[in-house]
Amino acid sequence: MKRLDIMKRAGRNLAQAKGRTFLTSLAIAVGAFTVTASLAAGEGARQYADQIIKSNVDPQSVYVTKESMRQNAAQSNGLKEYSENQSQYGGMSIEMLSSDDIASLKAVEGVDTVLPTYLIDAQYIQFQGIDTKYTSDITTYDSTVLAATAAGDMPPLGEQLAANEAVVPESYAETLGVSAQDLIGKTLTLHLVKTGKTPSETEIQAAFMAGGTEAVQALYLSESKDVTLTIRAVSAQSSTSFSASSAVFISDTKAEELANYLTEGTSSYQQYVSATVMVEDGVDIEDVKSTIKDSGLAALTAKDISGMIFTMVNVLQGIVFGFGVLALIASVFGIINTQYISVLERTSQIGLMKALGMPRRDVAKLFRYEAAWIGFIGGAIGAGVAYVAGTAMNPWITDTLTLGDGNYLLIFVWWQVALMIVGLMVVAIVAGWLPSRKAARLDPIEALRTE
Repeated sequence: MKRLDIMKRAGRNLAQAKGRTFLTSLAIAVGAFTVTASLAAGEGARQYADQIIKSNVDPQSVYVTKESMRQNAAQSNGLKEYSENQSQYGGMSIEMLSSDDIASLKAVEGVDTVLPTYLIDAQYIQFQGIDTKYTSDITTYDSTVLAATAAGDMPPLGEQLAANEAVVPESYAETLGVSAQDLIGKTLTLHLVKTGKTPSETEIQAAFMAGGTEAVQALYLSESKDVTLTIRAVSAQSSTSFSASSAVFISDTKAEELANYLTEGTSSYQQYVSATVMVEDGVDIEDVKSTIKDSGLAALTAKDISGMIFTMVNVLQGIVFGFGVLALIASVFGIINTQYISVLERTSQIGLMKALGMPRRDVAKLFRYEAAWIGFIGGAIGAGVAYVAGTAMNPWITDTLTLGDGNYLLIFVWWQVALMIVGLMVVAIVAGWLPSRKAARLDPIEALRTE
């Protein structure tokens, strides 16, 4: 009867031990799931960013602005010293590139072409067949960046739009209530108003003497004109369109013409927010960038842009990864607790094994192996669930974030998952070291007397 009771008690202990082991593995699985998901998201984001930069941005291009523009972006408030080359935009003081800056960029050894960024301020825009007037930003088409299209076709990378062509974003089609394809070949008209310069007192007196009040009023009248362009392409809202913007893109020649028309006679004449410098093939772009920076200008290459994106991705990944680590740290105490209880419940079994000649180190190994098994099961469950859930959700994430066909945010790398599981097993072994040490040090005689 006593032997039967011992067997029943051993069976209950075994069932309870399996239950605790499973629950501890689930606790580890929560952390493993979070860590696996963060690794997949980080890998996917890095590959995606690298892909769009390599496929959309010319590696021989350098984006140039005034160094003070970057500094003022971080300190946009407060009183600042006036400069003739500064412009206010969105509450931020922007120091513009001058024609002398553009000339100095063209003179840098290894520079092929320099494309200034022109600001075109149209009073309104009208689309063919639509009476409603709209407002929009208008900027230069950047030939160093290849945007994805919803309709029509973009010029090849490195080539500009024709002088009478324009590219509009896909969101415009939605606003106008038409399809993107319906806009291709249609025209849009830019209504430009040139603000007249303030006449001097001498000019006012001369006008009054010549033609009276009507002549004076004519001095203040603004000049306007309409420019009609044909829509060549509609840029897609897909995030693969690196130059995705809400602006109308026009050719560099047309942008220069309109910018000069609007700003002639003002302090903004031949002033530019930024410029894109194209470096000759075979010339080290870092040397050109260094020369530009030595002249007091800020310069960014495609590599710099990808570095900034990767930094943001790494920060976000680190935050999510940190939550996973916290969950794993909490599960370490669960492993210690499970192993300690297992030692207490199996004290008599441990005593029997030692009485039969099992060395201390083998007893300790037995519990360390069990701890490693708990880590393996938890890691495998967490990684497996993360993989299944991530694979199932990838199409939805791609569609929601408009990443483009064939692009996924969650990319699982087998060696990263394997390394994580091995790491969890090591952590579990370390966590089970104290319980295994206690089991190895049990006195076999006292252990056999324990029920």
